[in-house]
Amino acid sequence: MPTAPAPATLASFNALIAALARSGRPAEALRAFRDMLARGVPPDHFTLPPVLRSCALTGAAGLAASSHALAVKLGAQDNLFVASALVLCYSGLSSLPDARSVFDAMRERDAVLWTSMLSAYAQGGEPEEALRFFEGMVAAGVQLDAVVMVSLLLACGQLGWRRHGRSVHACCVRRFLGMPLSLGNALVDMYVKCGDFAFAERVFARMPRRDVISWSALILGHGLNGRSDVALGLFDRMTTEGVQPNSVTFLGALSACVHSGMVDKAYAIFNGMKQWGIEPELKHYSCMADALGRAGRVIEAVKFIEEMPFEPDEAMLGGILAACRVHGEMEAAERVSKRLMDMSPGKSGYYMSLANIYSDAGRYSDAERIRDFMKEVKVGKLPGYSSVELDVDKYKFHIKGNGV
Repeated sequence: MPTAPAPATLASFNALIAALARSGRPAEALRAFRDMLARGVPPDHFTLPPVLRSCALTGAAGLAASSHALAVKLGAQDNLFVASALVLCYSGLSSLPDARSVFDAMRERDAVLWTSMLSAYAQGGEPEEALRFFEGMVAAGVQLDAVVMVSLLLACGQLGWRRHGRSVHACCVRRFLGMPLSLGNALVDMYVKCGDFAFAERVFARMPRRDVISWSALILGHGLNGRSDVALGLFDRMTTEGVQPNSVTFLGALSACVHSGMVDKAYAIFNGMKQWGIEPELKHYSCMADALGRAGRVIEAVKFIEEMPFEPDEAMLGGILAACRVHGEMEAAERVSKRLMDMSPGKSGYYMSLANIYSDAGRYSDAERIRDFMKEVKVGKLPGYSSVELDVDKYKFHIKGNGV
């Protein structure tokens, strides 16, 4: 006779959900969690962390909120593991205020919870808030480990604060024997974003071990900053050494081609992505369109966008519009600008770009018509600002009207 299936228990469900979440199968982990609830098996504080992690990975905001409510119902909201998982879940769902609310509600906080909140700010695009939060960590006497340093370096890189980043680097040298791979990658990334390629390459050369993230950070940095020969040389060296490139690596190589006008090389790299088992994403198509536009092949770029399997975003169309002005492609400019105005009717830059293209072509009445339309729909030009790092502070200068 066939053996009867083992009864579903809390321990077996917890093991299954955790294994699925760890192995990169978050959707299956959530299905197992729903099955668990349907069978009447009550979860506990071990169940919730992998469930919350899976909610963040799948964008299941509704289930995340329900899981939070379940944690409160079970009395598990004060558990440090659950609280840290909630913070990371909400930050993964781009809900930093909710993450901070969870942190503030905790009476007891350990280093993991502090680090989770710091990572949430750094990875959520709030670098200044991350640095302010770090000051609170230091005041609270929290032990600073490599994960904390990685978050600090990410914040410094986002802000372009090279001086602060070097201070963190010095702290890492004093605190850690050797250089953990994640920390070395964060240092390379920080120096690249701050424009200090000499230090980035020095850190890269001294790393005892390098992975695809190490190579990609350097290749992308050189590619985006117009150092095309260096970026493409690193790309060739990387593949020669047997390191499997990823989508970021190819983005760096394509960016190098864009800035050097190497359209044929860009096509070769773009078409070669599938040979490495990587499907091109929107950002790779955007690089190709940018390369074509800068080379004056604007009509080809527009056709390339229309035939790609994605809807173009504003950045891609904005680049093509700029190329239309440089190369005098009036018909393409009108088509592209109309799409941009439909996507973001409140952005003044697209109206001004079309008006300037009309002016360059001597169609002053059309240019004036665009400017009058902007006044009619009350679309104003946004003020710009510059930022300067001086000693330990950073200052922003905003331009409003005729004053600063």
